[in-house]
Amino acid sequence: MEFGEVVRRRRMVRAYDPDRPVPEEVVTRALEHATRSPSAGFSQGWDFVVLTTEQERERFWSAATSAEARERMDPWLRGVRSAPCLVVCLSDKEAYLERYAEPDKGRADRDEAHWPVPYWDVDTGMAALLMLLTAVDEGLGGLFFGVPVEHGAQTVAALGAPAGRRIVGVVAMGYAASDRDRRSPSLRRGRRPVSEVAHRGAYGRPWVGGEVRREVEQG
Repeated sequence: MEFGEVVRRRRMVRAYDPDRPVPEEVVTRALEHATRSPSAGFSQGWDFVVLTTEQERERFWSAATSAEARERMDPWLRGVRSAPCLVVCLSDKEAYLERYAEPDKGRADRDEAHWPVPYWDVDTGMAALLMLLTAVDEGLGGLFFGVPVEHGAQTVAALGAPAGRRIVGVVAMGYAASDRDRRSPSLRRGRRPVSEVAHRGAYGRPWVGGEVRREVEQG
């Protein structure tokens, strides 16, 4: 599939066929692509916990959701829980603080205040996007979702991960269940056009390309 087509087809799939597991070679390709994501200082402060068995996924859901939510089982949760593969994306802040305290980075300390944004989370999120694009390219559906903050620490513990890791999000992968998958009603808001979100040279001057730009410049 051409890259542009992959990007256009990417959307959040919220219901899957639980009887069609994701081939292990596809999961491996998604993980390999994730490791090609950029990272500040090539710190690569990410870890991916892959859950493919029912027991593994149930352990995750028991930690990441409340008993009330599981009992209520709203359509969103019911749909996402049908995903046969979950990849929990963990960021490692310490890897970045350590990396930038090394001689070639010129910092004498590990002070987090040096960082304008938490790049450990940003980089892990970019890695997750590469997994989502891989899923589309392989003919699968994918979803990126978060774990409620009040369940974060216990979910990390349930996964057996170090306490310092943070869950940036979870990539669900599987074959879409077209009869049950429903597009988000938020899509009615419409996609903001490039001319509205991109600015040429300074904020407030819309990016207009090609023939349209030449027509505007000529008055």
